[in-house]
Amino acid sequence: MFVEQSAPAHGNTNARFLQQHILFLLHHRCKTTRHLAQIHGHITTNGFTSKSFVLVKLLALYTSFNNFPRAHQLFDQMDNPSTSVWNQILRGYSIGGNPRKSFELFNYMGRSLARPDGHTYNFVINGCAKGGLFGEGEQVHGRVMKSSFCSDIYVMTSLVDFYVKSGGEDGVGKAKLVFDEMPDRNVVTWNSLLLGFFRCGDVDGARRIFEEMPVRNVVSWTTMIAGCAQKRRCKESLSLFRSMQKEDIEFDQVTLVAVLSACAELGDLNLGKYIHSYVFESFAYRRKPILISLKNSLIHMYASCGEIEAAFGIFKRMEKRTIVSWTSMITGFAKHGYGDEALSVFRWMETVEKESNIRPDKVTFLGLLCACTHSGYVNEGRHYFRSMTVDWGIEPTIEHYGCMVDLLSRAGLLDEAHELVKSMPMKPNDVVWGALLSGCRIYKSVELASDVAHWLTEELEPQRAADYFVLLSNVYAAAKKWEDVVAVRRKMLDIKTKKPPGLSWIQIEGSIYEFMAGDRSHENARMIYDVLDEITKEARCQRGPFSLSLDSQPFPRQNPLP
Repeated sequence: MFVEQSAPAHGNTNARFLQQHILFLLHHRCKTTRHLAQIHGHITTNGFTSKSFVLVKLLALYTSFNNFPRAHQLFDQMDNPSTSVWNQILRGYSIGGNPRKSFELFNYMGRSLARPDGHTYNFVINGCAKGGLFGEGEQVHGRVMKSSFCSDIYVMTSLVDFYVKSGGEDGVGKAKLVFDEMPDRNVVTWNSLLLGFFRCGDVDGARRIFEEMPVRNVVSWTTMIAGCAQKRRCKESLSLFRSMQKEDIEFDQVTLVAVLSACAELGDLNLGKYIHSYVFESFAYRRKPILISLKNSLIHMYASCGEIEAAFGIFKRMEKRTIVSWTSMITGFAKHGYGDEALSVFRWMETVEKESNIRPDKVTFLGLLCACTHSGYVNEGRHYFRSMTVDWGIEPTIEHYGCMVDLLSRAGLLDEAHELVKSMPMKPNDVVWGALLSGCRIYKSVELASDVAHWLTEELEPQRAADYFVLLSNVYAAAKKWEDVVAVRRKMLDIKTKKPPGLSWIQIEGSIYEFMAGDRSHENARMIYDVLDEITKEARCQRGPFSLSLDSQPFPRQNPLP
């Protein structure tokens, strides 16, 4: 047996040596539940079941192996467990996925001889945060305020984190109250509050907290960079990253994941390539492990910046892939019109699914349907739309319906698309109706466009309706229904809506420049428009006359993918 082979050979071993030997086994040789059961038997045989430090380690191992019934049985057999023993069972349930049980045991502890310490409150509060037990967490907060731990920096930091994660809309306000009452704070306290402001969408408030921080660590910077990127303030995100570099703060792989997200959004290929080379030199070349999420972010960045071959190169070299890896590659191919490649990657994923336990999710099927849409693969689109429910048990969302309506409308199957819209289990949104309206424009279906116009008039908010009214006007113009064109224009004036100007950007020598239609604020606007005029003249010579007028342009499709 495991224990017998590991035990000392001589039989005169004193109790002290036996204790040391058992602790050695618990700390270094216990790799399986079978080993643990043998060591537990050895502990019982030698009469060490009353040793608190031994029981604490036993409980820790039982909970780490997810054997909570045995852990609880062991705990119930103890007479007057010490605070350390209570802490271990509370910690086990908090971390192991049953924080409510941890809270219940905490209440039982209040009726025992053991007194809670700082670790006790931390374990229970963190469990309440993890399990979303807001009411229970507030009860623990009340107990803290009545105890001597109301000034304990670690306990109070746990409370700040609890309100940030579980307090809902009022959580940040309550977290701020706890924060303001603390006599001392550490960087973890500040980081928790910083995260809270981002969670409630207050980017400016988060920025103020960040500026007030007496000390910032890599987590502080990463939280700011990731928060700004998630809130579509990507320029600010990259500016923070450059400030972080100037202050010589060593960033980690999680920071780079956040920066790559901003690069993908802005199309900042230069910075994305710099990060890729940094990752290679700092991690891959030195044979240090690289996070799969970082590799996924590189794939997404390259695909978003138009470097689809570079994205696929990273994907092929990955030793391990998650569903995010597969979905990022499928979506990347789809967005660039490589429908065959996107479907091939999915079929490749299906062949390894059983071995790697990877299953497609809703976003994967959005990528597949997007690929079918851009490549005109109607039959394949129908197949995957049906397969996601029948074969994978995934219910289509409004985004999936939007893709299918777009696919059918582009193919001229307007009646089928309209029937699909009417059969949707949820209310169609503007993207769905917009896809159908685009098909009406292409195939000059005035009658169906008129049906869609009723929805536009009755349902859509004025500030979101402009694109669709312009498209509807184009449908009527193509059919030479000028009275209807005038009626649509008059309607746009009545509800005071107008089409927002188009926006594009370009990167030159490391700087990103934004251009808005009709904008003349740039210092070199005259020169820019002169070049644009020359390009327009050249295009006319090459391809014949065309119009750059806003109303004559095809409707800018809204990508159904998130």
